[in-house]
Amino acid sequence: MTDTALPDHKIHLAAVADASEIAVCLSALGYGTSASLVAERLASFATSPMDAVFVASTADQTSLLGVVSVHLLPLFHAPGFLGRITSLAVSAEARGKGVGKALVTAVEEWAWSKGARRMEVTSGDHRPAAHAFYQAAGYSLDERRFIKHAAKAS
Repeated sequence: MTDTALPDHKIHLAAVADASEIAVCLSALGYGTSASLVAERLASFATSPMDAVFVASTADQTSLLGVVSVHLLPLFHAPGFLGRITSLAVSAEARGKGVGKALVTAVEEWAWSKGARRMEVTSGDHRPAAHAFYQAAGYSLDERRFIKHAAKAS
């Protein structure tokens, strides 16, 4: 995918060098993701045909404005893939300026080009603004998701 230039920001595939800034961006939403874990994931995703991470930066690429990650899951019951947005974080100063929408569009285009038949995203019940954002981007509430967490190791 080619870079998408917007008036005040640019969307491109993330690089391991972006790990520290991505970790800061994720922490703004309450994720305790370390820069080392981000770097590890970016390195492994670089060779994965099923994963992509895009970042938004200022047009001169001096500041990271947001990040989005996507994973493709093969559908068992039908041809193609399910594209799942696994994280989306936009810096406080960039919110409401089209950065999130541009990031979501980038992962959707990537997923559609890989054979995704549908996209999904999970958003915590405590994030009504995120729910409104996803609905404005064309996502609708569909089905229920049940989760069981692994027992903590002692």
